[in-house]
Parts: sequence; C-alpha cells; structure tokens
Amino acid sequence: MADEALNKHLKDIQEAAAHLKGVAAETPLMHSTYFSEISGNDIFIKPENLQNTGSFKLRGAYNRISQLSDEERARGIVTASAGNHAQGVAYAAQHYHCPCTIIMPEVTPLIKIKSAQEKGANVVIHGENYDQAYRRALEVAMETGGLFIHAYDDYGVICGQGTIALEMLHENPDLDEIIVPIGGGGLISGVAMAAKALKPDIRIIGVEPEGAASMKLSQERGKVTPLDHISTCAEGVAVCEVGKHTFEFVRDYVDEIITVNETEIMEAVLLLLEKHKLVAEASGALPLAALNHLKDRDKKIGCVISGGNIDMVTISSMIRSGLVTSGRIFAFSVELPDAPGQLLLIAKIIADQRANIIGLDHNQFKAKDRFNRVVLEVTVETNGHEHVKQIIKALEDYGFTINRQY
Repeated sequence: MADEALNKHLKDIQEAAAHLKGVAAETPLMHSTYFSEISGNDIFIKPENLQNTGSFKLRGAYNRISQLSDEERARGIVTASAGNHAQGVAYAAQHYHCPCTIIMPEVTPLIKIKSAQEKGANVVIHGENYDQAYRRALEVAMETGGLFIHAYDDYGVICGQGTIALEMLHENPDLDEIIVPIGGGGLISGVAMAAKALKPDIRIIGVEPEGAASMKLSQERGKVTPLDHISTCAEGVAVCEVGKHTFEFVRDYVDEIITVNETEIMEAVLLLLEKHKLVAEASGALPLAALNHLKDRDKKIGCVISGGNIDMVTISSMIRSGLVTSGRIFAFSVELPDAPGQLLLIAKIIADQRANIIGLDHNQFKAKDRFNRVVLEVTVETNGHEHVKQIIKALEDYGFTINRQY
C-alpha cells in the first residue's frame, strides 16, 4: 500500500513538473568544495534562491492555481504568507488574470511585500506571525467568497514543491541524502515523497531553528502540537503550527529532523555569500547550518537553499552578526594612561598579530579618572576565534586589561 501511495504521489508530482515547464527555472545542482571539506561529505547545493520570484514557493503556488477552473479563478484567490508563497501566488494570479488578496504578518520584510504588490496582489498586513495572518486570511476568504490556498498544507502546493527532488535526482541519481528546511512542512513533504518514490533508500533530513521547531515537537508528541511562541531570525520558517497533512507526510517519509541555533544560521548565510556568492535568506540557509550536526561521512548530500528574498538592511545586519560570531570581527575596550605613545603601542601590537583595525574611538570622558586616563575602543578585522585569542594574549602580555565587547 505504501508503494502504491508513493507511486500516486510521484505521478502527481510529475504532472506538476509538466505544469511548471517554462515557468519555474530548473535551478542547477552545484557542487560545493568548501562545504564538502568542512562537513566530511560531498555537498551539492540546489539554489532555489535563483528561482523566478526568488524562492521555491513559485512551484507550489503556480501548480495549485494551474489546477483551478476559470470559475474558481474568477472568485479570486486568498492566501496568507510570510512572503515567498505570496510572491508565487501573485505571480501565478497575474499569469492567469485572477484577483488575489494576500495577508502578510507584520514581520514580513519590505522587499517581499513590495514584490507581491508589484505583481498586482492586494496585500494586507495583519498579525505578529504567520499563524495570525492565516486566521485572518480564512476570514477574508469567507467574507469575499474567494478561494483560500494554503501556503503549505495543500496537496497541489506540496506536489509543486516536490518537483525540486525530481530535478535533483535527475541531475545526480547518486545522492544519499537530501537536507530540506522545514517551516509548515510543504517543501519537505513534496521533496520526501518524490525522492522516496524514485530512490527508496535515500535519507530525507529536515532542519528547523531551535526557536521555531514546531515539526520536531509535533513528531515527538505524535500529533500536531502548536508552539506557545517562536523566536528566530529565519522568518520564512517561523510557523507555530505545522499542517495536518504535512505532519503525516513527514511522519511517513522523513528520516530525521535537526534543529540549529541562530548563530549557526547567520554563519551559514555569511559563508554561502562569501564562498559561493549566493544570497540566501536565513530560512534558505538552514540545510548548510545543519551540516555540522550530521553523523554520516563520505555521503553525497543535496542541500535545498529554499530562497533568497532578503532586504539589504537585514542582510547587512546578518553579515555583521555572522562576522562577529565566526570571530571575523573583534571589538574591545582598554583603559590607558593619557600619555603620548599609548595609542601607537596598541596599534603596533595589533599590527604585529597581522590584524586590521577598522574602528577606533579615543575618549577621555569614558574613563573613571578623567584627568589622567583614557578609554580606547577598538574594532579589529580578524581571521577567526584563535586569531582573536592570540591578539588578546599579545595585549595582555604588555600589561593591558582587555574588556571584550564582542
């Protein structure tokens, strides 16, 4: 029976691929030398951040809307989204000339709001998170008679997302594992169904932020269990309650769920940008953040980078945070005698350690004794945590007391 169910899912996903032909880009499967070296596995990146609309969500939204009748489309479409599903729905609605209303939570980045509006969608901002926006979207659908399309707990949407696995295994049939971000569960459900149907022994691994691990909690408790609150920089997967259908698909076809912390997520965003020149939003980089948690070695692993719709203010902040947490930027303060040569000595010690000063503030008024002392605040570009330790030791060897700021 299980094989029959998978075969049916595979057929539906293959039909979705036919609907998406010429609409969704077949993003390439890229080998990563860097992530392979640090993980001890052979890592391949599926960059859905390069997808039309900037994320995988186009696949599911377009497939679902392509299945509607003209009468259903004329009623209008209503959905809730933290951003990427909104753009997929808006794109498809524009293509089929049907009106759509999208309810977005307040945490949605401006770039995602504007992108949906530019495609003709009526965007309404409501609620602190996706779940509150979702409840409002259901009310709007009832009030207007529009057809509600769920962002992840919809079979047509799920089948559209599953086309990613078809492409990955067509390009590299030898993949041993596929790692996928989990928000509500639509992406990993589609990928798992397609991959398991084509290659039953492949392992499917999901990744959630520690502060939004709703699928992991639900699987552990054996039923859909909402989180009391969520806290993560990865707003694209900030879902309090996973889908009823996606819960079952994950239970049946997903082998493992890993959780990662905020530091790991931000470092993954930074490394992907630095090593591959690919811009990913925080939720999109989850699979790379999970690589250090893998027990397997020498496996061929595909990582789905789910999206890249991130605004410049956010990415600037994340890059800075990533640099700090990886030991690439180090800031400290030190109290010095207010005498000639002290600033030069500090600069020489840092230069001798082959570090680069990128910020300096020499302030007499911050010292406890303002008459003969001065506080020097220094920001240094470094090469990692060991390099930072070397700089601190060199300064302390000269008798300076260092107050590390970050």
